Amino acid sequence: MAKRPEKSLVVGLDIGTSKIVAIVGEIQADGQVEVIGLGSHPSRGLKRGVVVDIESTEQSIQRAVEEAELMADCEIHSVFAGIAGSHVRSLNSHGAVAIRDKEVVDGDVERVLESARAVAVPADQRILHVLPQEYVIDSTDGIRQPVGMSGVRLEARVHLVTAAVSAVQNVTKCVARCGLQVDDLILQQLASSHAVLSDDERDLGIALVDIGAGTTDVAVFTEGAIRHTTCIPIAGDLVTNDIAVALRTPTVHAEEIKIKYACALEQMVSSDETIQVPSVGNRDPRRLERQTLAQVVEARYRELFDHVHKQLRQSGFESMIPAGLVLTGGGAKMEGVVELAEEILHMPVRLGTPQGVTGLSEVVSNQIYATGVGLLIYGSRADGRHRTPLGRGGESLWERIKHWFQGEF
Repeated sequence: MAKRPEKSLVVGLDIGTSKIVAIVGEIQADGQVEVIGLGSHPSRGLKRGVVVDIESTEQSIQRAVEEAELMADCEIHSVFAGIAGSHVRSLNSHGAVAIRDKEVVDGDVERVLESARAVAVPADQRILHVLPQEYVIDSTDGIRQPVGMSGVRLEARVHLVTAAVSAVQNVTKCVARCGLQVDDLILQQLASSHAVLSDDERDLGIALVDIGAGTTDVAVFTEGAIRHTTCIPIAGDLVTNDIAVALRTPTVHAEEIKIKYACALEQMVSSDETIQVPSVGNRDPRRLERQTLAQVVEARYRELFDHVHKQLRQSGFESMIPAGLVLTGGGAKMEGVVELAEEILHMPVRLGTPQGVTGLSEVVSNQIYATGVGLLIYGSRADGRHRTPLGRGGESLWERIKHWFQGEF
């Protein structure tokens, strides 16, 4: 078998509340990313996006990374990791500097961004991203690429994202204990936006809603730039818990019922449909109407979309997103979610599937991998020093399979 030529790899690590996913992408000569490896392992060490058990999180990361290494036939040294949670804050800022040589160079852009990030941040928070929205040279605004333009004064309007220092340190520590380096920590909804939004939608104005297990992450884009980000602590795990309580069934069965039979809009369910529901303890399973399940689920999704609507209204961008709303993440896959969102938010809603990469179809076309694919795209556009070399020095394929099975059992 011909040996795979050595090319640059990039690895995305989605550290979620219900699962940890490692995705390996190979960067092609034309810059396109081909997904060649996927590893996924249940997550037990996070609560609403925040690490609460370092040991358990470390093990889940290790297992996901080993699985991805095995599939991609490579050794992973570093990752682009996602971060989310209610500790994340955001605000818009502004900076200004004089243009030294009457023509903007890279140094001027760096100085004006440094000026824009000079805002008071609480001691327990650190700046995660400084995301340029637009540049202004003298009195000309709306500039996206100022380098090479003439003028005397350069201004920048930016979106700042901050995160709790302890949360960042704990995520980084879990990854480091697996022998991996963190190339960059990326806000999860920012990563997802790279995978599911088009440039036209960003320019026209759109809101991205990523419904995960622990949190629902929202990002608003207008005129090609990110304007607002927020996190809502209502997501898939609460829906599962509602089903478990209402139908009096163990949580593990509630999750299965949610995936197989749940619908977020009761009127879409036929009145003669029934489902079998396992009981707690040694009691016999029961048959219940599927509409009963839909009533439970719809109530929680209505609460979630009411919060999304409230956030959009409070941000001031509700009337500035004519492209509507894109839903992604595992919680968006349920039947009836798009229809319910359109009913509550009164705007066009579509389901966002990952785009812009090739390779494993299960990854490319599945909403639950939107953040992981987005991390790949983000990483592929980053500095080449972050790329992972292909090939696992000194260890044969059989040795790696043996190592993986030893860890699994």
